[in-house]
Amino acid sequence: MTNTPPLGERIQKIIAKAGLASRREAERWITEGRVLKNDEKAVLGDRVLSSDTLSVDGKAIDIRSLSSQDYRVIVYSKPEGVVCSNSDPEGRPTVFDNLPKLKDQRWISVGRLDINTSGLLIMTTDGELANRLMHPSYEIDREYAVRINGEVDDAMLARLKEGVLLDDGVAKFTDVREFGGDGRNKWFHVVLMEGKNREVRRLWESQDVQVSRLKRVRYGCIFLPSRLKVGVWEELNNKGVNDLRALVSLPPIKLKQKTIQEMKDLSRSQSKSIKKSVKQGSRTNNRNSKR
Repeated sequence: MTNTPPLGERIQKIIAKAGLASRREAERWITEGRVLKNDEKAVLGDRVLSSDTLSVDGKAIDIRSLSSQDYRVIVYSKPEGVVCSNSDPEGRPTVFDNLPKLKDQRWISVGRLDINTSGLLIMTTDGELANRLMHPSYEIDREYAVRINGEVDDAMLARLKEGVLLDDGVAKFTDVREFGGDGRNKWFHVVLMEGKNREVRRLWESQDVQVSRLKRVRYGCIFLPSRLKVGVWEELNNKGVNDLRALVSLPPIKLKQKTIQEMKDLSRSQSKSIKKSVKQGSRTNNRNSKR
C-alpha cells in the first residue's frame, strides 16, 4: 500500500509566501484564532488548496496567485538618522518611507540597524526567506565598518575575538581587521554571526573605547554596492536572490519578468527615493548643526 502525500500546503507556509509573516509568527496567529480557512478558524496542521479561501484578521489572501507571486528582494543604503520601524511616534523618517509601493504585499526588513548606524539593509516580500536569514541557526555573518575613538591594541582585539561577557551573554567578533585611520581615530572591519541589539557598539564600549561611526557593508553573500547612494535602493537580480536563498537552504526560483510599465514605475520610484533622501539628509544635517 502506497502512502498518498497530503494535498495542499500548510497554512503557515502560505502566509509566509504572501510576505505577511514568518512561519513561526503565522503559527502564533493560527493559535490566536486570527486565521480563517473557508470562514472557519484554522488550526495548526491545516492545509489549503487553491479552491479554499484564507484570511488573516479579515483580510483575504489570494491563494491562486501565490504560485506566480512576484517575490522581491531589494538592497537599501540606510542613512543615519532614519529608524527601521514602519512608523515612528516622534515623526522621524523611517526606512520604509523611500521604498517602492506594493499591492497586497509588504516589505520585511531582514534585521535592523539603529538610528545612528548606516549601511546595508535587505528588504524582501518573502517572509520565509526573511525569517531564515535572521534565524541564528543559519549562522549568516554580518560585516561592519566601524570608526573607533580610543587606543586599540592587540590584546583588546584578542579579547573581542575570544568573547566578552555582556548583559545578555557572551558575544564576540569572528574577525577584526584594521582599515586605516590616524592617531586615536581608526577604522576597523568586524564580522558577527548574530544580530543582537547594538552588539557591535556594546562590544567596543566594553573595552572603554567609543564608536564614532558604524556602517554595515555586508550581510551574508550580499555586499553594499559602492554605486548605491545613501538613502537609495536597488532590486536584486535573479542570481542575487537565488544566492541568498541558497544560503538558507531554499530552492532557486525564477523571478517574474517585469513589463515595460512596471520598469517605468520602478524608475520613477527610485527617482522619488533619491529626492526624499536628499531632503531627509538636509533635515538631519540641520538638526545636527543645532545641537
